[in-house]
Amino acid sequence: MGLAASILTNPEKVEVTPVSSTADTVQQALYYVDYMKKKDLLLHILADRSIKTALVFTRTKHGADKVVKMLEREGIKAEAIHGNKSQNARQNALKNFKNHSTRVLVATDIASRGIDIDELAFVINYEIPNVPETYVHRIGRTGRAGANGMAISFCDAEEMAYIKDIQKLISRQIPVVENHPFPMEHGGNTYTKPAAKPAQKGRTHQPAARRFQDSRSPSNVNTYGSSPRKRSYV
Repeated sequence: MGLAASILTNPEKVEVTPVSSTADTVQQALYYVDYMKKKDLLLHILADRSIKTALVFTRTKHGADKVVKMLEREGIKAEAIHGNKSQNARQNALKNFKNHSTRVLVATDIASRGIDIDELAFVINYEIPNVPETYVHRIGRTGRAGANGMAISFCDAEEMAYIKDIQKLISRQIPVVENHPFPMEHGGNTYTKPAAKPAQKGRTHQPAARRFQDSRSPSNVNTYGSSPRKRSYV
């Protein structure tokens, strides 16, 4: 800066708002909810007819499509935009959302870049982003040009670490909504692992050596030692 000051005459200084900043015009709310109840909570919130349109974010393309199908089954007009959609399909979905013929637009983060929607009042994080800066970009879609906006986030037990990172980035605690029909069964700010189920009476486990031997037989493939099922996000 010293070198620049010695060369320039009356320079103007321009600063860009850091990515960690959230607009004061955006009201934030956090709902702790079990993963399988997120769809019910979304329908509960959308039952408020004052919500004319809402931009819903998921982490995956598959998840976006599943949310759209669920909403369509409930009679809510919804469309998705993500990388598997053609450019024409994405443009049409965005046009329908802007003219309010589509009430809910479900988007992934990459596909939503560059979206500029006037007077968008509601952003819903159906899934919490695992990159804190992405949260700031998501909720920045609302509350523009001095208008008020609402950013709602659904957090399940496995996403609590993401919320912690987000709150550290934005240097504030996101207000928690505790009074809703689908509270997390294991509590809001802590998660207790369920107790292991008791073994069934009369059932014994084979020794490890026997299990290994039996696993070679086609009739016993995947009977023992199978990997735990991976969790599939909506």
